[in-house]
Amino acid sequence: MNLVIYILRRLAISIPVLLVGTFLVFVMVASVGDPLAELRGRPNINPEAIAETARQLGLDQPIVARYFHWLGHFLTGDWGVSVAQGNAMAPVFPKVMGAFDVTIKLVVGAEVLALVVGVAVGVLAAVKQYSIVDYFATTLAFFLFSMPIFCVAVVLKTYAIQLNIWIHDVGLSDWLGNPWLRTTSPENLNSTGFGDFLAKYSGAYLLPTLSIMAISFAAYSRFQRASMLETLNMDYVRTARAKGLSGSRVVFRHAFRNALIPVATLFSVNFGQVLTGAIITETVFNWHGMGTLLVDAVNHNDPAVLMGWLVVVAVMVVLANLIADLLYGIMDPRIRVG
Repeated sequence: MNLVIYILRRLAISIPVLLVGTFLVFVMVASVGDPLAELRGRPNINPEAIAETARQLGLDQPIVARYFHWLGHFLTGDWGVSVAQGNAMAPVFPKVMGAFDVTIKLVVGAEVLALVVGVAVGVLAAVKQYSIVDYFATTLAFFLFSMPIFCVAVVLKTYAIQLNIWIHDVGLSDWLGNPWLRTTSPENLNSTGFGDFLAKYSGAYLLPTLSIMAISFAAYSRFQRASMLETLNMDYVRTARAKGLSGSRVVFRHAFRNALIPVATLFSVNFGQVLTGAIITETVFNWHGMGTLLVDAVNHNDPAVLMGWLVVVAVMVVLANLIADLLYGIMDPRIRVG
């Protein structure tokens, strides 16, 4: 019951934050540019058609009324229409959900791998402090942490091109960065076979996953090492050692869970940054996900798509923070009791 109340309390805090955030962004989006600029610039355009389009989009109303109109429709599943295609206005919901499906598969896989590998390396570096393993892990983490994500992506893509040339020379088709998965439906699994599907699936995801994972791994490993070192020097860990417990039992049974709490905080913050930072990765590797959608919406001044993009990202960040709060309660029962 305490855990349920704890979750409800966190949700009650998150909802007003989402509402205030959406209102502020709605005002900023509505105040920048003209969504119908592309339509107005067309030759021989009928002014009545422009006025009718503005009326359909609610652009003739005050901004506060437009926000509540948008919010009411948004909560019922009507996310508006995109004006990027001129008169051929497309619904926003399928566009955003299609892009989100592409990005979330990439981001979740990269974050899970980065978290698992980063935590493992951080714990090992802390236990083996000032050893060759620790120095190597620290050097690698600082090297990756200092590199911009676009630099990592471009370097990986350059080597992938060379590898694909070699693969092509030996009589095989290109593997890394293969766009097959982004243009082929899962039904083709029956015609291509599982082995071919798996090869092309891994080839499409490997490079962008490694790009995102590299930066996140550096942060997770450094935080985990610092947190583990601090935990290993606490009194209760010294007491456990004084009782004669084995080193592995002291590390994994007494120190590891408490040392994970700062990493859970980092995960909730990093997930939102990675989700928005995928814009660069998707651009480099020509993925059509949330990053491409945002760039197109900004270039075409498409407010409905921008708001849909923002709400999806904001909800994911709130969920990531909620998951982190739940992990706090699991790792330290004193948090949920309080």
